[in-house]
Amino acid sequence: MTLDFLVINTYDVNTLGIADTSIYDSYPPVVVNPTMSITVPGFTSPVAIPFVPDEFNIFNSITLGLSTSPDITPLPDGIYYMVYTVDPALTYNVEKNIMRTNRIQEKFDSAFMKLDMMECDNAIRTQSKVVLSSINFMIQGSIAAANNCAIDTSNRLYIEADRQLNNFIRNNCGCSGSNYINNFYINN
Repeated sequence: MTLDFLVINTYDVNTLGIADTSIYDSYPPVVVNPTMSITVPGFTSPVAIPFVPDEFNIFNSITLGLSTSPDITPLPDGIYYMVYTVDPALTYNVEKNIMRTNRIQEKFDSAFMKLDMMECDNAIRTQSKVVLSSINFMIQGSIAAANNCAIDTSNRLYIEADRQLNNFIRNNCGCSGSNYINNFYINN
């Protein structure tokens, strides 16, 4: 038996989707006490939740113990530490760190959709695209760092992406177009 799982994006700030991609010795799988332990960002104690083998499991704030029924709340972004265990006495387990970015991605998507792509001022539109591309690059870097256990780097990239995105939104993009003109147009 080889245990493994994938975190699948549900495109919903309220849910966390985890697919069991394990290879079991029999089909259907016969396992004892399949459990997913999840440590949510900002919390120190993991939550142990029954995990359905060979299925796509979806968790929310209620199943993770962050809220009570019927009040589902958005899950926090950040590093989730997960351990899938089958029959702890036999010590079959797999663990992963996952950087969840659904909330910042939702904010990024909203800022992106507010851009007027058909705006007459090409320099302002281009500068906005440059800023948003830079922010997206940091978000993706944060995910990559978490996937490679570089937790501090992941958190720093996320915080900086969030800071820049908030500044972009607060200043209504804050672009004069001069950065693009000075750095790209004049130099080319």
